[in-house]
Amino acid sequence: MTLDRSRIRAIVEDVVDRDLSQSDSKRKPLADEPNYAGRELITELEVMEAHREGRGIFVAPHALVTPSARDAMSRYGVQEEMTPDEAAVVRRIKKSLQKSSGACHQAQVGIGSDHGGFVMKESLIQFLESEAHMSCVDLGTFSEDAVDYPDFAAKVARGVAEGQFCHGIIVDGAGIGSAMAANKIAGVRAAHCSNVVEAKNAREHNDANVLTLGGRVIGDLLAKAITAVFLKTEFAGGRHQGRVDKIIELER
Repeated sequence: MTLDRSRIRAIVEDVVDRDLSQSDSKRKPLADEPNYAGRELITELEVMEAHREGRGIFVAPHALVTPSARDAMSRYGVQEEMTPDEAAVVRRIKKSLQKSSGACHQAQVGIGSDHGGFVMKESLIQFLESEAHMSCVDLGTFSEDAVDYPDFAAKVARGVAEGQFCHGIIVDGAGIGSAMAANKIAGVRAAHCSNVVEAKNAREHNDANVLTLGGRVIGDLLAKAITAVFLKTEFAGGRHQGRVDKIIELER
């Protein structure tokens, strides 16, 4: 499912209960934005061009970033640029998480990754601890040296299942393998999310307690939005409770 930026912003706005100052249709583009606006695919070529020119690169929330492009961004320190509106979204997410109440929002979040998700994991820890003031426990890995994602997915999942963490976050290259591994642990409902709609649904309808992300598939800005929506959204209960109960029954 393809989501344009305005739809993502609308969902985030709904979740954090705040009005954004402008709609995308009214937003004034940055002076250099025509070079990037509307791109659906970011390749290594665009990253290397940005590196040569000594600037960052704009990655729209809906854009696909190739693994080689993501590696090049990490290798050469090319940062993602945000438009003023997108920066405003992140600020509102921070404020919303800081004001969240309830045991789960105050508890520690267990977070882990393999080498493909290491850079994004570090970014999310910085975001949650320094900007959203949420406590995280980093379960590794601690470098970009090659490791096996099931090992770290299991650490996070077991921590959630045993009650050490209210929620868990796992990042690998695509996010899919970690979801498969985490869901082998009884008591874990891991959801691989690539947009905020899925994150909201995973919590509201499925009472997911572990989020998995693709560090080489989505950008940091979208990852922060997905994480914020996941942690902010409460399980709706009601008719959804019976369905979640049936999921739990499958573990027996």
